Amino acid sequence: MAGQAQYEELARQLSAVGAVKRDLGRILPQDCSAGSAGVLALLGRHGDLRMSALSELLAVDMSVTSRHAAHLADRGWVERSPDPADKRSRILHLTPEGRTMLAELSRRSTELLAERLDDWTDAEIGRLIGLLTRLRASFGDCRTIAHRPPLPPAPPPPVPVSEQAPTTRTPAQAT
Repeated sequence: MAGQAQYEELARQLSAVGAVKRDLGRILPQDCSAGSAGVLALLGRHGDLRMSALSELLAVDMSVTSRHAAHLADRGWVERSPDPADKRSRILHLTPEGRTMLAELSRRSTELLAERLDDWTDAEIGRLIGLLTRLRASFGDCRTIAHRPPLPPAPPPPVPVSEQAPTTRTPAQAT
């Protein structure tokens, strides 16, 4: 099992992954935020989704999902249609323009990764993919499990009356 120093270094390295994400964010088209790109990617991977399912996959509030959906719909990348099972809900699906944008996003990210990792071997990239996949699996479905702080220590068990120190009573308490 890894020691504390290794876990601390791992935490530092994982926080540095933010730099990679920022670089990937810089290559997005001006009218496509990282959140919008995430929605397009999920729709591309999962197909048509109800707004509630999309919100759960994104691990964000429904209002955030609704803003992303409106942004994408305004650009013609997704369509929102009533859910036949629940007319109050909407189903999102990619339009042909949305599929074109998703392909462009994929091309851009693939090119950036290929450029930045050009001195890596195929085996190293494969190991990284395997380790990141395993890391995600170790954390499970982070969308539905809220982080809970550790419980406070349990109070000590009560001391049986027979083991308690004798108390002295005043004459008034004795009666």
